Amino acid sequence: MSPAQFIPPGATLGVLGGGQLGRMFAQAAQSAGYGVAVLEADEAAPAAQVTGIHLAARYDDPLALEQLARDCAAVTVEFENIPAQSMHWLQSRVPLAPAPQAVAVCQDRAQEKALFQRLGVPCAPHAVLAAGSDVGAIDPDLFPGILKTARLGYDGKGQVAVQSATDLSAAWAALGGVDCVLEKKLDLAFELSVVLARGRDGQMVEFAPQQNLHRDGILFASFSPGPQVTADIAEAARRAAGQVAQGLDYVGVLCVEFFVLRDGRLLANEIAPRPHNSGHHTIDSCTVSQFELQWRTLVNAPLLAPRQHSASVMLNLLGDLWFDAAGQQREPDWAAVLAQPGAHLHLYGKHAPRKGRKMGHLTCTAATPEEARQTALRTCAILGLEPF
Repeated sequence: MSPAQFIPPGATLGVLGGGQLGRMFAQAAQSAGYGVAVLEADEAAPAAQVTGIHLAARYDDPLALEQLARDCAAVTVEFENIPAQSMHWLQSRVPLAPAPQAVAVCQDRAQEKALFQRLGVPCAPHAVLAAGSDVGAIDPDLFPGILKTARLGYDGKGQVAVQSATDLSAAWAALGGVDCVLEKKLDLAFELSVVLARGRDGQMVEFAPQQNLHRDGILFASFSPGPQVTADIAEAARRAAGQVAQGLDYVGVLCVEFFVLRDGRLLANEIAPRPHNSGHHTIDSCTVSQFELQWRTLVNAPLLAPRQHSASVMLNLLGDLWFDAAGQQREPDWAAVLAQPGAHLHLYGKHAPRKGRKMGHLTCTAATPEEARQTALRTCAILGLEPF
């Protein structure tokens, strides 16, 4: 079968990874008549609960990979830290999107920064620290900075603030001496992200940028439209994200996160080779969700330009909400939340709430951004979340 041939409904699509992104991909693909097989070791994983085929094995298990390639018409990923060897093996046997080469760049902050520089996409001033690097030779203008592990960092993990050059050696040792990127600490006005989809034929569509609010390194809320996102900033972010997708020869759904500085500059931060937490609102606020675009790119279906029909505020629901002030576990007041007009609840089927664990999200939609904001603020009061 040609990689560009349309794969009709009735075929089975594979996904590497069983988290909430795999779950929402599966639900979107199933709504169009596709079967979904998930490869994920966790028997109770969110995606495994909703798919007809669950291969309960490691991502590098040869028998599971063989079955995935045999049973699936195409395969995608739900998170970036899939072993490269597994992806290359699959790519030689079944259409795979995104490609291993693109995912490899997104797995490594140093490679991401090199890509931005090669493409002429502005990013934060930085230095790469690898084995043998002379910490004494680091440009003093990079301090104060944030030292980030080059790989396996997410939701604020793998990061240490570094106030001065004298703190760098200790900070690097605290992160295990692994490859790192030191980024200059910047005066941020806000953060935003662009979610786009690109097909094998190079066709590309994107959602309007959403403005993001983080707390303790974890995304707390996404606003679409973003209250501070001007038309000029939105256009610059869309253009830069498109450059990144083309530079990677990317196929699939891609998210590029940006910093907007107080002086108005837009700087690329990170790339995610998959649907993104900040794009979850698209399920309820747009004519086409990021997960529908994910299966469309995978099966070579036409990519429809999304139209946002409702303003939205998306709130992450962390495991903290399942505990009262005394630390006793209890269930949040979902009935009161669901009584709010325009409140769309998405729980991921995770049975063990923990502090900082993403248990679900809530999207508040309305005719205007202010109405969506007020609904979100009411749900924050119900759930005991600090208002924004």
